[in-house]
Amino acid sequence: EEKPLAVMVADLGAAQALCEVTPEEAALISGPEAPILLLRKSEIRNQKSEISRGIAPANPRLGLLLPSSPLHHLLCRDLGFPIVATSGNLSDEPICTDEHEARERLQGIADIFLVHDRAIARHADDSILRIVDGREVMLRRARGYAPMPLPIPSSGKAILGVGAHLKNAICHARGTEAIVSQHLGDMDTTESRAAFERAVEDVQRLHATRAAEVVCDLHPDYTSTAFARGLGLPVRAVQHHLAHAMACLAENEWEGPALAVVWDGTGYGPDGTVWGGEFLRVDGKIWERVAHLRRFRLPGGEAAVREPRRSALGLLAEIGVKSMGVEAAFTDEERRVIASMLERGVNAPWTTSAGRLFDAVATIVGLRPRHAFEAQAAMELEWAAEVAVEVEPYFFRIVAPSLAEATSNHGKGPLVLDWKTMISAILADVARGRTVEEIAFAFHATLAQGIVEVARAIGEKRVALTGGCFQNRVLLSLSTRALRAAGFQVLLHQRLPPNDGCIAYGQVVTACRGGVAPLA
Repeated sequence: EEKPLAVMVADLGAAQALCEVTPEEAALISGPEAPILLLRKSEIRNQKSEISRGIAPANPRLGLLLPSSPLHHLLCRDLGFPIVATSGNLSDEPICTDEHEARERLQGIADIFLVHDRAIARHADDSILRIVDGREVMLRRARGYAPMPLPIPSSGKAILGVGAHLKNAICHARGTEAIVSQHLGDMDTTESRAAFERAVEDVQRLHATRAAEVVCDLHPDYTSTAFARGLGLPVRAVQHHLAHAMACLAENEWEGPALAVVWDGTGYGPDGTVWGGEFLRVDGKIWERVAHLRRFRLPGGEAAVREPRRSALGLLAEIGVKSMGVEAAFTDEERRVIASMLERGVNAPWTTSAGRLFDAVATIVGLRPRHAFEAQAAMELEWAAEVAVEVEPYFFRIVAPSLAEATSNHGKGPLVLDWKTMISAILADVARGRTVEEIAFAFHATLAQGIVEVARAIGEKRVALTGGCFQNRVLLSLSTRALRAAGFQVLLHQRLPPNDGCIAYGQVVTACRGGVAPLA
């Protein structure tokens, strides 16, 4: 019920009647690509608008799009009011492209089906973008943008990158050109896996070339990894966050050296832990993990992705403090079971995830103990920060590597961006009644300043920002401005999203540069 829905309006004037639209946003939403664009709601105008509060509850933005086909124009003209435009599919499944399939899968949901005698060749979602500091940021790349080719280093052979498990897109590369498919979505259902396999055939047909090699994620249990193994071709694996970094650098036509800040929810680390708050130094095919966020345990593993309260409990247990607000989100039995998980380290993997850090803080400040949809807690923390007056960041430390990391790296190891003092200060602010908005802004500002200080410690002049956390407007804006003010050149995604939609491209770029080993 809380997941936001997109709204189609007839023209730019209708969009301006609902939302605040900057000149950059007006040009983008009116362009031939016609993406869904995230626009700030106009509170004064929306008091009298026909937009239901259930469209994007608690969200300060609406996802608006203009008609992109003759049928859309006719509908908008004849109806004369905004319409909800959502994809014809169940959650986590691909869009229906056949009327018979639609009647079966959408039975009981759709009241009327408008069909045609012209077959739909392939599904394509609407692309989603937002403007941050006057610059386009892509959140989903599909209709209007895919399969526009991207440059890659010359490979000498055709390579297929099969991407990640979530927000999947695939990439086929030949020569100096790579085609990244439309957004395919999460690989959790039989229907989504079938759509993935169709896309693999489609993208190779577009190039009129069959792949001679496959590149996948390092995670052994991803559906895409299992698919790669079954193709009967040479298979290579690329670490998740390295693929993010390579994608961002390649989009900026830069091989390195550079510091890549890769912050997301989950990625399989070579050390067997869950990575997600990483700083990688990349130079050509050579890479090194030079810093990361302080780690903590995730009680329940994947369950923590759906329940931010679990991340909060794991975070607080790591520094040996309690919060009655967080404790209250659990029953006595749940607290007992989770305490046992954390104490014994059973079903409670270590993580450095920035995404889970956002979840934990959202719970600590009282925003959301459970998700109704992906990344909801982090989004609500972002929305709170957007409306706050600018306040000073919290204190943080950059510390030497842990003993275990230093021992395994012959006395050296990555620096650790330690959030302990920040979390302690947030708990104190909550106790004394400081506003959620001020705490949220200070939290974002602290992370941005932490990125700058790590960049200074590493010493690379170019800093790339990638990973799903940089879909966050406040984090991206504060980090970019702080880095530039400190004299760094900032590299950002240009034609791909910073989330896992860029992974397949990064996999292929890494393979072209010879930076991966054969998969065992």
